Amino acid sequence: MLRPLATMFRAEQYPDLLVGLEVSDDAAVYRITDEVAIIQTVDFFTPVVDDPYDYGAIAAANAMSDVYAMGGEVKLALNICGFPEDLPPEIITEILRGGAEKVAEAGGALAGGHTVDAKEPTYGLAVMGVVHPDRVLTKGGARPGDALILTKPLGVGIITTVLKAGIAEEAHVAAAVASMKQLNRDAARLIQQIGVHACTDVTGFSLLGHGYEMAERSDACLRLHFDRIPFLDGAKAYADDNLFPGGSCNNQRVYERHVDFAPSLSEEMQLLLFTPETSGGLLAAVAPQERDALLDLFNEADHPCWVVGEVREGEGVEVV
Repeated sequence: MLRPLATMFRAEQYPDLLVGLEVSDDAAVYRITDEVAIIQTVDFFTPVVDDPYDYGAIAAANAMSDVYAMGGEVKLALNICGFPEDLPPEIITEILRGGAEKVAEAGGALAGGHTVDAKEPTYGLAVMGVVHPDRVLTKGGARPGDALILTKPLGVGIITTVLKAGIAEEAHVAAAVASMKQLNRDAARLIQQIGVHACTDVTGFSLLGHGYEMAERSDACLRLHFDRIPFLDGAKAYADDNLFPGGSCNNQRVYERHVDFAPSLSEEMQLLLFTPETSGGLLAAVAPQERDALLDLFNEADHPCWVVGEVREGEGVEVV
């Protein structure tokens, strides 16, 4: 569907468009000067939690995450809203307050937006960030030997699905909400101190979907070690009970031909790795000689970080 558009905006015609439709990445990047490039992205969705403030904060954190995945800082945001006519004003206020406070936490300014009538609440942001043109992070560039770093645990997708069914444990939901509300700003800053070969954020296409995109863009293979991958409490148990969202099967259908699993890994754990995440962490490929220095930075900042695999020669994704 996008192919006709890509031919309209070719790189040779727009030399300052550093990342656009010709490549699949987390956000668009446009060079303004030799020192400044802008990052532009947009994201919105319907509620994933019951509390309106948390919903707004999560949607905002998720939208801004693409700026951090490209190595930038958030500067400006606009609300994107769709609300039913009969939705109480106090609920709308809380949604907008949650989003606005996340933008403020990111150091950005919220400067307006656009609202339409909708059958169910829909909220998100159009976000502009900045980055030095020479320090843009993309999905491409991972090299054999690189360590794969993940900065948030998985599991929010299946936990919020179980929440909608009314059977999720309160502690599991609280941990998932806290994870989704956490900005990737600090993680991106730490990564930029060392520098990495490739980076993306783990969201709707799941760890395996976004991992495959990194592998495909890098002409390499990503090997993930299942026992090193962090999961929120409850996620594996809900998977064993087969309480997956529909998006898990959609991702599996699209990406499974690119993934090789160890025979010992159960079908439920395989599907858990295909499960969509909301406002997930960053997945980065760092040179082996820089791995320990990066881990030390995360440890000194008291920021979680896990080495979940490595990059190898080949193609696709392996889970062992």
